[in-house]
Order: sequence, then structure tokens, then C-alpha cells
Amino acid sequence: MAIQGLGGDEDPIISVIGDQFCLPYAAELVVKKKVQAFSNAHYDVYGSTGNILLQIDGSVWNLERKRVMRDPAGLPVLTMREKAFTLPYRWLIYQGEDLYRKNQICTVRLSQALQIKRQLDVFLVGNQTKDSDFHVTGSLSSLSFKVYKGNTVIAEVIHNFKWQSFCKGKESFMVRVQPEVDYAFIVALLIVIIK
Repeated sequence: MAIQGLGGDEDPIISVIGDQFCLPYAAELVVKKKVQAFSNAHYDVYGSTGNILLQIDGSVWNLERKRVMRDPAGLPVLTMREKAFTLPYRWLIYQGEDLYRKNQICTVRLSQALQIKRQLDVFLVGNQTKDSDFHVTGSLSSLSFKVYKGNTVIAEVIHNFKWQSFCKGKESFMVRVQPEVDYAFIVALLIVIIK
């Protein structure tokens, strides 16, 4: 749940959701989105070998704006919920499926109300400062973005836009994650951005 360091000269593990989502090597994942029956969005996250790593479901038009991430066995990993009627726009991420304050992992919010570039700040639950733990920067014209820890890029998401797929309610993203970075956390940020 918190950022951990290995000590010494080694790179720290960035584990926000869980250590099991931190790979010892750089990973390229594919996230496929499909809108089902105009009301639900379903996401599948595939590893480099084509195996499903995570699945996310949630309603598109519901006021609750909630998404649940599950592992391949169907167990809830985390829940993302948009906080209604807040400025700047804000999402809360919780461990598991229960939306209790004690399960909250982090808050994701717009850096500024008016933006030239898409920018989000991520605050972990224990952060009592005005400085974010992570920063997300992307273009307003594209859903591609980079995730920073300080000045270091820890992940990059590339939107593979195709009109034909988009018209069918399908989208695809390539997610590049640095070694020892929590890929479930990066995928959660992707879901928040494309809401």
C-alpha cells in the first residue's frame, strides 16, 4: 500500500496496490476496452504472453461512477469511485471492493481546473503535504500519458486509436511499466483517465 525501498543502490519497489503486481523486469501490457450494451465498460489487461492479468468492470452512465478491478480468479483487487460533484474532479481508490475509509489507498484529482495539458495528481492516503506522490501528464487531444514519481517516468500509456474499433465501442492501450513498478496501480490510473 505504501512505497517501499529495497535499500542500498537498488531501485525502490513502487508498490501501491500490492507487491504481487510489481515485476522485476520492464513490462508491456495491453489493455482492451469494450463497451457492452451502452451501459457497461469492460477492460481486459493482458501480459506479454497473452495471459489475462486483470479485469475491470463498471457502469458507464450510472451516477455512482464505480469500477472494480479483479484478478484472473475473479477476486476484487481494488475499487475506483468518482467523487460526485467535486471541483476539481476527483477519484478515490480503495483496496478490495468495500468503500470504507480504512480501505482507501489514494486520491486522484485534476492538478488544475483549467488545463492546456491533461494533468492529474495522485496523493497516497498517508500524505499530509500539498505535494503529490505521483503526477500524470498527457495531451488533451489523446488518451496517451506518462506517470511520474518525482522527475522520473515510471510508466507510459499509449492509446492505439482506430476509428473502426472506436465505432464498435472498442479501444486498445499499450502500457509500458518500469521494473518494480505496480502495474495494477498504473492500470487504475488509466481507467480513471479514460473514465
